[in-house]
Order: sequence, then structure tokens, then C-alpha cells
Amino acid sequence: MTSPDRCFKIPQSVLVVIHTPAWEVLLIRRTDAGTWQSVTGSKDFETEHWRDTAVREVLEETGIDARRPDCQLQDWQLENVYDIYPAWRWRYAPEVSRNTERVFGLCVPQGTPITLNPAEHTALQWLPWQQAADACFSPSNAEAILMLSRFSAKPST
Repeated sequence: MTSPDRCFKIPQSVLVVIHTPAWEVLLIRRTDAGTWQSVTGSKDFETEHWRDTAVREVLEETGIDARRPDCQLQDWQLENVYDIYPAWRWRYAPEVSRNTERVFGLCVPQGTPITLNPAEHTALQWLPWQQAADACFSPSNAEAILMLSRFSAKPST
């Protein structure tokens, strides 16, 4: 039986692919699973705007303020709908089994300092975009990284 005051996660989340103009992608390692991923996180309340969720999650997980003038946050207008992994279903209301994930890109200057939230992530790495996609645990995260070429100018060589 569930406590009436228990707060469940909202099954609406963001995925933010953080990258440099040279298409180096930031990956962070989860403390609970040890897997590599981009920034992700759920809305705090149903009416929270997707962009506000993205800005908040990026700040919480990396210390980057996506509203800085030298950062470019872009809503890619893509949504992934997927089954919630059974190991994490307890976080959601009993009738919830699927999550909707809105995809964003965040271009940051080379050398942007990162401050990880140690409760959520244990390590970080910057990788060329194709290697970053290969390193991701989540198929939707890997696919989003591979879409970088659709949403960002090709780096000069």
C-alpha cells in the first residue's frame, strides 16, 4: 500500500545533449547504475515548461547555467516515449509505465567548468560525438547525440 502523501516522479523528463562547437559531448556517470549518459531529469510539476526543466536539470547536475549568454540551449522539438525500466518503476505512480522525454541540445564554450552533483554522478568525460553515442547506456540518448549533426553547425576542421 502506498502512503497518500508519497510524491511520485512525473513521467515527463528532459534529455540535454551538452556539447562544444567542435561537437565534443559531455557524458556523466550515474552513481546508482554506473552508466554514462547526458543530463536527464523529470519535471518538478506537471505545468513546468520543458525549457525550465532543462535549465534546472543542467544546473543541478553540472553547475552550468544554460541561460548564460555564451551558452545556446536549443529545444530540438523531439520527444521519445519509452517504457520505464522495471528497476526504476517504484519512483512512479503504480499505473505509470511509460515516460515522455523531450530532447534539447546545449552548446557551451570549450573548457566550460563542470561541477557534478556527487549524489547523482561520479565522473565526467568529454568525447567526440560519435564515441559519446557509443558510450551511452540509453538507446534514446545515443540516438540524440547522433542527431547533433541535424541541429548544430558542422565543426570546422
